[in-house]
Amino acid sequence: MRARLPSQGRALSLPGPTSALSRCLAAMAMNTTEAGIPTKDVELHEEAADKLQFEVTGKDARTTGEAFTMDDSNIDENSPNFCTTDEFGRPLQKWQHQITIRAICLAAVIGVVFCLMVLKLGFTVGIIPSLNIAAGLMGFVFSKMLTGALARCGLLRTPFTRQENTVIQTCVVACYGLAFSGGFTNYLVAMDYSTYAQVEGSTVAGVDPLTVPADLPPNVVQPNFGKYVAFMFCTYFIGIMVLVPLRKTFILDYRLTYPSGTATGVIINGFHTPLGEATAKKQVKVLGGFFSGSFLWSMFKWMFSGFGDSCGFNHFPSLGFRAAFWQFYFDFSQTYVGIGMICPHYVTWSIMFGAVLSWGVMWPLINQRAGDWFPAKLVQGTGSIEGMKGYQIFCSVALILGDGLYNIVKITTMTLIDLYQRHKALHSLPTTNGDVTRKLPKSVSAVGLDLSQSDDPKLAKLGKLRDAVFMKDRIPNWVALAAYVALVAVAMGVTPQLFPGVKAYYVLVAYLLAPIFAFCNAYGAGLTDWSLLTTYGKVCIFIFAAWGGAQGGIIAGLALCGCMCTVVGSASDLMQDFRTGYLTLSSPRSMFIAQLTGAALGCIIAPATFWLYWSGFNIGDPNGEYPAPFATVFRSMAVLAVEGSSVLPKHCLAICGGLFAAAIVLNGARDFVMPKKWKFLLPIPMAMAIPFYLGAYFAIDMAVGSVILFVWQRMNHAQSDLYAPVVASALIAGDGVWAVPAAILALAKVTPPVCLWFYQTGVAQKLPLAFPTYH
Repeated sequence: MRARLPSQGRALSLPGPTSALSRCLAAMAMNTTEAGIPTKDVELHEEAADKLQFEVTGKDARTTGEAFTMDDSNIDENSPNFCTTDEFGRPLQKWQHQITIRAICLAAVIGVVFCLMVLKLGFTVGIIPSLNIAAGLMGFVFSKMLTGALARCGLLRTPFTRQENTVIQTCVVACYGLAFSGGFTNYLVAMDYSTYAQVEGSTVAGVDPLTVPADLPPNVVQPNFGKYVAFMFCTYFIGIMVLVPLRKTFILDYRLTYPSGTATGVIINGFHTPLGEATAKKQVKVLGGFFSGSFLWSMFKWMFSGFGDSCGFNHFPSLGFRAAFWQFYFDFSQTYVGIGMICPHYVTWSIMFGAVLSWGVMWPLINQRAGDWFPAKLVQGTGSIEGMKGYQIFCSVALILGDGLYNIVKITTMTLIDLYQRHKALHSLPTTNGDVTRKLPKSVSAVGLDLSQSDDPKLAKLGKLRDAVFMKDRIPNWVALAAYVALVAVAMGVTPQLFPGVKAYYVLVAYLLAPIFAFCNAYGAGLTDWSLLTTYGKVCIFIFAAWGGAQGGIIAGLALCGCMCTVVGSASDLMQDFRTGYLTLSSPRSMFIAQLTGAALGCIIAPATFWLYWSGFNIGDPNGEYPAPFATVFRSMAVLAVEGSSVLPKHCLAICGGLFAAAIVLNGARDFVMPKKWKFLLPIPMAMAIPFYLGAYFAIDMAVGSVILFVWQRMNHAQSDLYAPVVASALIAGDGVWAVPAAILALAKVTPPVCLWFYQTGVAQKLPLAFPTYH
């Protein structure tokens, strides 16, 4: 896509093909889910170019009116105001003033909401879309509301700037990022008794997953709020420190795009203009309406959920009772509908394909082999990994590992090739005045939009201003390195006390590997926006669980998986935030402090919101509202690493091997064989894997959301671009926030007044009260 710049009529190349702005930017760009699935294409289009042009010139390309007048003198290197004002003459605050009390307070409030959303998604399906831009929007909205109220009271002392908006967004991302990478929905819950009973005990050992005995078996660690807070403080800050010395290399020297960070920066810049503010106000009205509707619908559904986990709309046999037995039904979940509106259509199609393949074909056929391949009493709906559940879990694991291995090799190869091309270009091409980027191959130059090397004088000045601001408030490398060493030493002492089976030298080895994994993940995220943190975590499960063996190996593998996930995830998030701060002229030091502040908030808020869920609901109940599916998957990997293939039911290893190979073949075909316009026909193995264990019901909900988005795009494409991401976010947030009053009611032992139960007509006619009376 090429967009016209007004000053000299030159064309500025933007990465990627044309697409809707919100599909790249406002709809969360592209990030990962629990399984590493992209939630949006990495692409900018003409409206993004308009916003970039608007940001540079103060003129919206769709109008002729001037919103701001860009003053070249303010950003000229020889000007006394250089680095003290932005491109529109507005003063740039010192880094200390960009971090305000109101920003931290608002970040804490928004962080609570986002942690509730992330945990809700993680406990149900594990699909976690990137919420970076939603965090920026919420920060802008709440700050405008607060500053407006303060102004009316005559108490407003400082204006709300895009730098403060960026600080809020950074704090929120660091906070809710801990709810994801902190393992509250996977590796930490995988240590508890309920998951142990499902994977290693269940009916074979005669144990009840929901009844915790006084004497816990080996390799079981029950959730503990204080223990989790200590673990978060020990691990999460290490990841923030590990790549700080490379911030200039990634952001300025290599000009890595970090599409989510770039998208967030462009959107925040757009908010702080008259046009952007007007658009944000319209989006806020839509957000408020659908948020309220989603919250009220969740409350309405709760009224009919009765006792236990079998009542209510969540078990509506909308496609018939036989289909419902094999998990095909629509459960009226606005959360999954919202995810379907956020995810690209090909991701939803991949999930639906996986649901049909597994629950429509494979499991019914394998279930008929009960008594031959596995014990007859361990059919669908019962049993441990020695029965049907073993096929479901390990077939899902095979697809995840196949896809993860392929992408690790792919990203690592891309990283090495890109580094080699840069090295070759730097040492083989003549350079003048440091003008190297212009001579680099297209694949490694234009992606970062190096405006300082632009032929357009205004763009060049803006690029140099951004570079100067980014380098102005440096973070001493020795501080980061010293902090990393000190925090690793603390983690070596504390982690073995929190998780039996973990040895201090295990922790040391993990943190020696962590910088390598963090570098690869952060570099890959800069190129592709893919974060493979859970994939690196799964590698650690196999390494340390096998190392630990039967005596504590399962807990060791899961705990060290957590150490790796927090380091790799927070390091990548920091680089995304540095990219956002670079575009919004925010000080890197304020970004670093905001990341630390958000992490500190997250170390309290994430465990607290988890504890709210844990205290109010049966987390991990496979038949309940919050099955925590990836907890079972992670523990199954640890068990496989410790005990080997002997734990698998008959023919499971062969089936898993076929699926593992299929995942690699499908990915290879998508990248090297299929024409670009037909790639969507090949399903994504990681997306296919999710319903293999969880069920088909959420795939149907997501398909409904995808169809709504498709019809909306056909009817009014511009409107869907503007509002679809907002509607989807509101649907997810409203349902997530309802978890707070629902948990409080559960703790108060308040039971919903109505149990909505469904029977087949023939069964209902035989009931004592076929037609109930009301009193």
